[in-house]
Amino acid sequence: MQLRKTTMPDPLPISRRRLGPTDVEVTPIGLGVMQFSGGRGPFGLMFPDLSQDDMNAIVQAALDGGINWFDTAEMYGLGRSEQALAGALHAAGQGPADVVVATKWLPLLRTAGNIPRTVDKRLHHLSGYPIDLYMIHQPWSFSSVEAEMDAMAGLAHAGKIRAVGVSNFTAQAMWRAHAALAKHGLPLAANQMQYSLLHRKIEADGVLDMARQLGVTIIAYTPLGAGILGGRYHRNPELLDAAPAGRRLRLRRLVERSRPLVEALEAIAPRYDATPAQVALNWVINFQGDTVVAIPGATRVSQAADSAGAMRFQLSAAELAQLDELSRVFR
Repeated sequence: MQLRKTTMPDPLPISRRRLGPTDVEVTPIGLGVMQFSGGRGPFGLMFPDLSQDDMNAIVQAALDGGINWFDTAEMYGLGRSEQALAGALHAAGQGPADVVVATKWLPLLRTAGNIPRTVDKRLHHLSGYPIDLYMIHQPWSFSSVEAEMDAMAGLAHAGKIRAVGVSNFTAQAMWRAHAALAKHGLPLAANQMQYSLLHRKIEADGVLDMARQLGVTIIAYTPLGAGILGGRYHRNPELLDAAPAGRRLRLRRLVERSRPLVEALEAIAPRYDATPAQVALNWVINFQGDTVVAIPGATRVSQAADSAGAMRFQLSAAELAQLDELSRVFR
């Protein structure tokens, strides 16, 4: 009996999506560069202190894979991530018009008046790359949402930034931001939220519904569930021993709860010559139509290349539904 040869689907061309009702176009997957914090700031100790050569290589791998945009923030190394990203883009020969850069204002212990006072520092750190999307990082400032949006609108009208977004905003706060910007003739482009097969809260708390109502893009961070969806902890549970003691038990429980889901990812992956992580990312950027884009991070070249590859195929409706069903326990 002659065996039938299995053929893989041809890679799909990478399309682009607009961030909300703006003219800013991004690939469905971008690269988050919180990992470029350089050991500084609130997130610095969470990641290895990468060399500039390492960061250059990671950014080059993302670009080679078709990614056209990068997400950073003031909070990531207190400007170090922005500087490192700019250095990597320069090393890759990318001009200001070749890529899209998103960054965020740190609201902690500040008022909205700080937004225009510190934007030039953001631009200085980005070394010639414009701010295509500027976001309020958290709803933590001493000012109202309306005051923050007034300040952001001032920057947009002055040509300092291209589009306005928010991050970690509730449905109600997102509506207030949208309404405040509308008074200035500007749209709300995006709300950056945690979203993955392991964290589907935005589907239940009104954020996703509000985003759809307003035409706002959801930018999904931690779209791989902090690496759990790649299956490495399921295959090698001893890796969990390295986690902090207070977090280890919770991670073990999460790994066990997610086992049927990860097994499904592993079963689907060979159909597309893909990895389980790529399948998980493909679900994030396709299950909600064009509403959601994702920003996985990377500390290695292979991770950036793997994330970019998730845009080269399209899960079937049946596969999307199967993963939806298996992950509903995480809504």
